[in-house]
Amino acid sequence: MYKKYPILLLCLLLCSAVVCAREKSNLHQRAEAEQANGNTAGARTLYIRAFDDYAAKKQIEPAVECGVKATALYQKESAYREAFEFLHKVDQAISAEEDQAARAALRYEAAKGRMQLYMSLKKKDRAEDQLANMEELAAQSGREAQKNDALYNRAVFHYTFGQNAQGNAVFKELAARLTARKEYGKVDDVYRTLIANGRRSGNAQIVDQAYTGYIAWKDSVGAIRRADEIGALKQQIADQKASVAEKDDALSARRMMIVGLCILAAALTALLAVGAVVLLRFVIITRKQKKTIRLADETNALKARFISNISGQLEPTLRKMDGKLQEVKAMLAFCGHIQTLSDLENSDEEVALEDTQILPFCEALAEEIRGLVKPGVTLTLDVPRMNADINREYVSHILHHLLVNAAEHTPADGKIWLDFKKRSPHKYQFLVSNTGEPVPEEKREDVFKPFLEVRDLTKGDGLGLPICRQMAVRMKGDLCIDPEFVKGTRFVLDLFV
Repeated sequence: MYKKYPILLLCLLLCSAVVCAREKSNLHQRAEAEQANGNTAGARTLYIRAFDDYAAKKQIEPAVECGVKATALYQKESAYREAFEFLHKVDQAISAEEDQAARAALRYEAAKGRMQLYMSLKKKDRAEDQLANMEELAAQSGREAQKNDALYNRAVFHYTFGQNAQGNAVFKELAARLTARKEYGKVDDVYRTLIANGRRSGNAQIVDQAYTGYIAWKDSVGAIRRADEIGALKQQIADQKASVAEKDDALSARRMMIVGLCILAAALTALLAVGAVVLLRFVIITRKQKKTIRLADETNALKARFISNISGQLEPTLRKMDGKLQEVKAMLAFCGHIQTLSDLENSDEEVALEDTQILPFCEALAEEIRGLVKPGVTLTLDVPRMNADINREYVSHILHHLLVNAAEHTPADGKIWLDFKKRSPHKYQFLVSNTGEPVPEEKREDVFKPFLEVRDLTKGDGLGLPICRQMAVRMKGDLCIDPEFVKGTRFVLDLFV
C-alpha cells in the first residue's frame, strides 16, 4: 500500500527513493527473464543473488519472493537438499521483519515452499504438517487471500495423495466461501488455477476432479444469481412494508403506500411470471441444444467414415494412373493422410510404450534432416543421457515432421533447436524451436485443424500437423505452439506416463 505523507515537500524529496524501493532490482528482472527463456540454472543463480541483495538492504518481502522462486527451481531439478537448505536462509531473512502480521505472511510463503517439496517427495505426513502451519500463519497474517490459498492448497494436497473425497469437500468449501461473498470471478479463477496447475504438474487426477467441479459450479451459478435477484426483490417488498408500518399514524399516506405496494406487488408478480416463462423457455432450448449436439456428433462420425471410405475407394483408381505425375502423387499422399487421420481418430487401442535411450533417438532424427536445412543454419540438441518410456513410432513421426517444417521455414544463418525436458516424474516434454517468422497468433490453433481451407494438393494438404496432434492425443499428451516464444516458432510435445 502506498503511504500518504501530510507534507507535500517531504513527498517530493522522498518520491524517487520510494519508487526505486518498489521497483524490481536488475538481478530480479534478469532472473525472471532467464526463467521465461527456460534457463533453469541461470535463473536460479540470479534469484539467489537477488535474494542476497534484497536481504542485505532489509527489503524482506522481495527477498522472500526471490528465495521461494529459487527453491522452486531447485525442486524442478530434484535438488531437494539444496532447496531445504536455502529455505532455512529465507527463514533467517524473515526474522528481520518487525511487523508480526507481515512476518506471518512471509513465513506462510516459506511454509508453502516446504509443503510443495514434501509433496514432490511423496512425504505425506511432512507435507500435512507444513499445511497445518500454513493455515495457522494465514490466520495470523489476517490476509483473506492467504486463507483462501491455504484452503486451495489443502485441496491440492488431498488430490495429490489420492484423497479425492476430502479434496472435493475442501475445494467445495472454498468455492462456497467465495460464492457466498458473491465473488463469482474469484471462484472462476480458483477453478481455472487448479486445472492449470494440474496440467503443469501432469496430475490428471487433479485436472479431472477440478474440471468436474468447475462444470457443476458453472451450471449452478446462474441459479444462484437468479436467487439473489429474487431475494433482492423480496427485500424490496419487506422494506416497503416496514415503511408502511412506520407511517401508520398518517392514514392518507398509508393508503397511498398500500396502493403503491399493491402496484409493486402486481409488477413483481408479473415479473416473476415472466421470469418463470423465461426459465421454462431456457430449459426447453437447453434440451433442444443437447439433442442438436448429439445429432451433430453422430453426423460428424458419419462424415468421418464417409471421408475415410472415399479415400479408400480413390486410392486403387489413382494407382492405375501415371504415378510420375505430380498431381497423382499429391492425391495418393492426400488419401493416405486422410486414412491415417481417420484411423487415429477412431482407434481406441492403448498405445504401447517402450524404454528408449533419448539422446541416440534424437540424434538420429536430427541427422535425417541435416541435408534439408538452408546454408548457415545450425541444428542444436539439448538432450540428456537418460531413458524414457515412449511410443517410438508416434514420437518419431511427430518430431520428424516438426523438424522438416523447421528446416523449411528457418532462413539462412538461422537456428533450430531440439530439446528434451523431464518436467516431473510422469511428464516428458520435447521442444522443437526455430528462428524466423512466428506463426500468427490467430492461426496457432487453426494449423492443427484439418480441412479448414481449400488447398492446392501439390503444395501440401495441411494434414501433417493435425495428424501429429492426434498422435499426441492418442499418447495421452498434447501438441501446441508456445505463445511465449518470440524468437520464431516453438512446438511443444507434452507426454504423460
